[in-house]
Amino acid sequence: DDPRKVKSTKFRKGYCKYIWFEELDEFYGMEDIRSIKQSLMRGGDNIKVFYSYNPPKIVSNWVNTEGMLNVEGRLVHHSTYLDVPKEWLSEDFLIEAQILKEQNELYYRNEYLGEATGTGGQVFDNITLREINEDELKHFDNILDGLDYGFAVDPVAYVQGHYDKTRRKLYLFNEIYKVGLSNKQLFDEIQEKKIGLSYVTSDSAEPKSNAELKSLGLRIKPAKKGPDSIEYGIKFLQKLMEIVIDPKRCPNTAREFKGYAYDIDKNGNFISRYPDRDNHSIDAVRYMIEDYTISNTWVLSQRKLM
Repeated sequence: DDPRKVKSTKFRKGYCKYIWFEELDEFYGMEDIRSIKQSLMRGGDNIKVFYSYNPPKIVSNWVNTEGMLNVEGRLVHHSTYLDVPKEWLSEDFLIEAQILKEQNELYYRNEYLGEATGTGGQVFDNITLREINEDELKHFDNILDGLDYGFAVDPVAYVQGHYDKTRRKLYLFNEIYKVGLSNKQLFDEIQEKKIGLSYVTSDSAEPKSNAELKSLGLRIKPAKKGPDSIEYGIKFLQKLMEIVIDPKRCPNTAREFKGYAYDIDKNGNFISRYPDRDNHSIDAVRYMIEDYTISNTWVLSQRKLM
């Protein structure tokens, strides 16, 4: 109940070989976990740490976000009541599961299948998280790059993808996502990852940053934006057949897109406007596909006037 209580833990003999965090989602975050591990992981080696939990409903919850990270040496295992012998469970348990499945599939998927389903107000329901393999990458020809600036508090978000116009599918497979990154450091990271070879559509609200990156050799193209460009950009993304995100290559982009949800008012109703938070990669992707939304924006604007 309090990570500070284990700070004085000492063993008369040996050391703590196994550490098990049960109901991990009840901790406040990785800061608590690190504090406990720093106290217990002393005096030995090859220590094993286990985390067990039921995934919280909210996709952006810290536990779900941590579970998506590609950490060397970490094994992530997911299992449900369907993976164990029926004799381990009571008949009443199975009946209750079936009733909930029929009455509210969203709740069933979270409570019985351990899926981070969200609240039901997800902005994007066309997201697929999977590895994008090298063979696929070789065939990508319509490469798009988007950049959303940040520094002190907000991260800079650089996202690279491929848009399949025929099948209306967007593939996202590269990202830079860091706080406190100067323009020169950002340019160096872009060079190191060997990306940014085509035009990069960036936030036009940062002319000084655009000018600096351009002077360093990046082919910057400021986003045109315009009235209702956020709405049109997000609607364009919503209408795609599929947005495929590689969670290993783009963990933050995957987290933002999966966790992006409408706000709820005091009566529990969804508010129709798009939240302006935790959407840095989403903004970068909006800039990236701007050329494909401009004509659509013009058509919708004309409809509004009519």
